[in-house]
Amino acid sequence: MHDLKLPFVRRSERLYSSSNTLKYIFILPAALWIVAFTIFPVFATIQYSFANYVLGRGITAYVGLENYLNVLRSGAFWYSMFITSAYVSIAVPVELVLGFLLAWFVILCPREHNFFRPILTAPLFTMEVAIGYLGITLFTSQGGLFAEVLDYFGIHILWMTTAYGGLAAAIILDVWRWTPFVFLIAIAGLTGIPDEMYEAALLETSNYRHLLLYIALPLSWPVLSVALLLRLIEALKTFGIPLALTGGGPGISTQLFSILNYYTTIQFFDFGKGSAMALIYLVFVSVVVALFFNRLRKGFE
Repeated sequence: MHDLKLPFVRRSERLYSSSNTLKYIFILPAALWIVAFTIFPVFATIQYSFANYVLGRGITAYVGLENYLNVLRSGAFWYSMFITSAYVSIAVPVELVLGFLLAWFVILCPREHNFFRPILTAPLFTMEVAIGYLGITLFTSQGGLFAEVLDYFGIHILWMTTAYGGLAAAIILDVWRWTPFVFLIAIAGLTGIPDEMYEAALLETSNYRHLLLYIALPLSWPVLSVALLLRLIEALKTFGIPLALTGGGPGISTQLFSILNYYTTIQFFDFGKGSAMALIYLVFVSVVVALFFNRLRKGFE
């Protein structure tokens, strides 16, 4: 009897071994991608941050912590951190609120009015650089749509030639671009709430504001928090819209960190300082995301 079981045992072992091999074959492309485009660039950046790197010649000398000290002494670096923080602090909450309110509006609309959804999500499929160049035609003081409309009401804003105007224009375009992303996630969260809960609440109140604040928002918050996290991470590396719109100007008034790092590394070929700058910013972003996760976990407990 024992001898009869051996072929079946060996066959099952071979099947288990082949399934394990197949599993590793499927995982291999993803592992190679992570190594090639995440792990290797990080280690290369760490190496360059301690060196002088000359384009075409490679590393010419190691300078220790000099690149880091130059970054920390740079007023432009700290200003870019301030502008980036201000940009994120304004754009992300506005997008979260608008996206959720639009989703609530669509949920309340009758089914036959679902044509709102493709209209509201259209900006999401537009390239950021294209939106930035579109913004030039919208905010320019010489025939721009926004400038002309506001001038009609006696409001004069120098969008493209002042620090606050350029930053405000970039934030408006960012909100227009990314609110549909929050809208889609909020729609998913709101449609997951059973209709019975709304019906039971409507027995107590006919005020839809109460439904929004005490039913829809708390129950969809776990989904909205994911949208908040994703937008926070994406906003911290915003690049295309402000670069195409203002190029970081006038002066360095709208120079977010990503633009400063681009100019330092790509335009001025200071790869050592640019690498040190990127690693310092990576630590900053990691701390922000870790604090967010910690706060989120406490909120769910």
